[in-house]
Amino acid sequence: MANIETITLGMGCFWSPDALFGQLPGVLRTRVGYAGGTSASPTYRNLGDHTETVEIDFDPQKIKLDGIVDVFWQHHNPLNINEYKGRQYLSLALFRDESQRNIILDAMKRREEQGLGRPETEVAPFRTFDLAEERHQKYYLKRFPDAISKVSTLFPTEESLLNSTLAARLNGLAKGFTNLERVIVDIRTWPISLEEQQALTGLIRRIKW
Repeated sequence: MANIETITLGMGCFWSPDALFGQLPGVLRTRVGYAGGTSASPTYRNLGDHTETVEIDFDPQKIKLDGIVDVFWQHHNPLNINEYKGRQYLSLALFRDESQRNIILDAMKRREEQGLGRPETEVAPFRTFDLAEERHQKYYLKRFPDAISKVSTLFPTEESLLNSTLAARLNGLAKGFTNLERVIVDIRTWPISLEEQQALTGLIRRIKW
């Protein structure tokens, strides 16, 4: 596939961001995990100084980082997420190169100029990302047994489900961030054969939500 970019963002409990970004056309994969800290081998019960984050792989020819960071700030209050003290829930943007850093900082400056205030978001270089436990991945999709049963015929392992663009879209659908017709319209733009597109749309139309 053509150039793929990755950005890692924290904006509170990672279940909802996973669904929020996963439903966006141009996003290829989302995964939730722990990042931004220094402690080794973080887990949900032992985060250390890490933050709950979502890692987003996207095609910059279809969605720009500017658009992703706009969605990021539109969907959380970076001042004090849920009045939570500490780093578990933190407004956090981890950049992978200077281009990403500049895009993030420029977006912050624009919000300030628009009278929205400068976001109290921690902007830092990406270091590591530790994948969260299986139960946290595609959390909303997994609440619908028939959806998981049908999607698992295509992606039978947890790893293949996690890497699936379709699972990312359906997780967003399960949360209510998108609708079935929007997902189907998006599938028609994917670089797969017409037969594969029809198979996918037929399968998801049969899901009992």
